[in-house]
Amino acid sequence: MPSVSTLVLARYRRYAPARGVLRARTIALEGLPVKFQDSAIVLFLKRLFQTPRFQAEGRALYRQIAARARRPILYTLYGVPDTIDGRFEMLCLHAYAVFHGLKGKGTDAQDLSQAIYDAMFADLDGSLRELGAADLGVGRRIKTMTEALNGRIQAYDCGFAADDADLEQAIRRNVYGTVRPADDQVRGMTAYLRNLRLVLLQASFEDLRTSRIMSLLPEPPASLEATNATG
Repeated sequence: MPSVSTLVLARYRRYAPARGVLRARTIALEGLPVKFQDSAIVLFLKRLFQTPRFQAEGRALYRQIAARARRPILYTLYGVPDTIDGRFEMLCLHAYAVFHGLKGKGTDAQDLSQAIYDAMFADLDGSLRELGAADLGVGRRIKTMTEALNGRIQAYDCGFAADDADLEQAIRRNVYGTVRPADDQVRGMTAYLRNLRLVLLQASFEDLRTSRIMSLLPEPPASLEATNATG
């Protein structure tokens, strides 16, 4: 029987939401592996010590998302403001379509989505620093951007779950939040997102993982009349 001095005792704590304290339940012999029973602790440690999966694939997909978000026609014919805000909105719109395409395709797809998300905000972090933002300012802006992306994902999901009018309103409010677009520009952008989302939803995980699907995505039509007729 080991003496008390050879035991590593973890303090017992109850989870207290007001204090944000996680309970620790483990008592382990010194030198033996520790088994954590709290799923939040396990998840944290996995993310801390394991190499993230699909890093290369996530970066490659993000590069293609960013390239599509910079299509000049989006800022000319479709009337998206060619500003930092406007380009961020296009990044969010295309990222949303990819994230939705990965939804429901299993654990690997979840990990790939996380890798894309990480690549996106690593790039935005670097861009802010190049623009001269200080460390504290970068952190605040990245937090605002993550909240903005999450908000747009929810808004577009709700729009698709409702009807064309709700989806158009979500696009008008977010993509065109700083300008007054023509109605046919909003309808055209709505139809474009709808087509993107459909193709990505029908794609296999492997086509998404290897970025093959990105070369097959529909381009924004060169005529608003054409996109409104098919949208």
